[in-house]
Amino acid sequence: MNCDLNADESMLASMNSTDAAKAPLDLPVDGIELATYVAAKLCHDFISPSGAIVSGLDLMRDPSAQDMREDALSLIEQSARKMVALVHFARVAFGAATTSERFTARELQSLVTGLTEGGRASLDWRIHEGEFSKPQARALTNLAYLTVGALPMGGDAVIQSRVENGFLFIEGFAEGARARLKPEAVTGLAGERLIEGLAGQWIQPYWLWLTVVEAGGSLHVTVEDGRIVLVARMPV
Repeated sequence: MNCDLNADESMLASMNSTDAAKAPLDLPVDGIELATYVAAKLCHDFISPSGAIVSGLDLMRDPSAQDMREDALSLIEQSARKMVALVHFARVAFGAATTSERFTARELQSLVTGLTEGGRASLDWRIHEGEFSKPQARALTNLAYLTVGALPMGGDAVIQSRVENGFLFIEGFAEGARARLKPEAVTGLAGERLIEGLAGQWIQPYWLWLTVVEAGGSLHVTVEDGRIVLVARMPV
């Protein structure tokens, strides 16, 4: 994959000129309304593996399905691992339910690969070794997940970072024949209120935008044929 370590010069020039001395945010969605969207997103993610675990247990208890016992055990094991991966990811990407104030690149890579491995897209993790604050960790995990998610039919996802002039740049490059962002995701990444479409497809992109902007940074998105670029710029 052709990934420019300095991203697009025009994009960076725009980012450099718009981050200073910003007025307090006038958020389109915040407070209780934002919490309900995040809670609904998490419940949606958790219901699939938890339901599969229950289905596996039901099969094991069914006297007429004892020949499917091994399949049931496999379903329970896979679903339990998926649930654990989701919980670990959500604690960092959406919440603060952890005593850690700093996260290593290796820890964050484990969270992302725990959710994305086994999918059609390949993940190339090029994050520099070092530690990341909670806001930076939230931004990195969500940006990485959305980059991989932009390749539903497969392709190459590169996640990389660099420090320049006192700012951390987190960059996601998704390249594939069917690389795309849903309209709801584009709306969320722009920090705009959802008017139509699915809230579940909107909240995580909006959460990424909110995380970056509230930390004093900016988020820029490039959508091209077969290529998606997400760049977050945050204070070190």
